[in-house]
Amino acid sequence: MKTHEPFSFKKRIRSFKYAFNGLWRFFKTEHNLWIHCVLALIAIVLGCLLGLSKMEWLVVIIVIGVVLSAEAFNTCIEKMIDYLAPEQDERAKYIKDLAAGAVLITAIAAAIVGFIIFIPKLLVLI
Repeated sequence: MKTHEPFSFKKRIRSFKYAFNGLWRFFKTEHNLWIHCVLALIAIVLGCLLGLSKMEWLVVIIVIGVVLSAEAFNTCIEKMIDYLAPEQDERAKYIKDLAAGAVLITAIAAAIVGFIIFIPKLLVLI
């Protein structure tokens, strides 16, 4: 039976280093992430300009986090499938397409949330 290692601040700090490394690489290489980040930035700027309520900010932040996380999981799945099944395979294609579809679901949900929050506020300005 495996024994548990004692808690180590050094190892926790190292784990953050690995996480930031992964995020940096993710940002440098994934073009879809750039699109999500630009849209998130637009939502944040609009939110500041339109004076979102605390609850509206919470929802906007959560949906941004969900979309970015879904994109990260999608990238992980794609990279893992490319590694495990480098040849063309219908099952691998299905897995990758389904992971991409999950990102699309979260992006559509985020867009709907954005419309519900921002459109009434923008209509008041017209």
